[in-house]
Amino acid sequence: MNATTRFNFPLTVNRALGRLGQEPDYEAYIRQLIRQVLLTNQGERINRPTFGAGVRRLIFAPNSPATASLAQTLVYQALTTWLGTLIRTDSVQVDSDNERLNIAIAYTILAKREQRFLNLEVTL
Repeated sequence: MNATTRFNFPLTVNRALGRLGQEPDYEAYIRQLIRQVLLTNQGERINRPTFGAGVRRLIFAPNSPATASLAQTLVYQALTTWLGTLIRTDSVQVDSDNERLNIAIAYTILAKREQRFLNLEVTL
């Protein structure tokens, strides 16, 4: 495998080739990485105990502006720390809405110098 090998997230197996599935679309690969960082709790990854933003952890927190502010900080810091060589995190907006946290991320893919947006809804 070379440096340009991009595996699917979640991991899949290409049964015909007997290998892990790969993602040919670079932008889709970046979106998968962002979701992986956001949905991984710190301490889940072996040898990387600080990896992840832990957004799923907030399911048990009261849904309030304070929780939204905490999520915004966690997301921005995690993306900057773990994906800073692939993307520039331009903005993170988090709003609490009834039983949901709506997370809107604006980021620039550094290799293409193109801005993209990702919206994620976390149900509390």
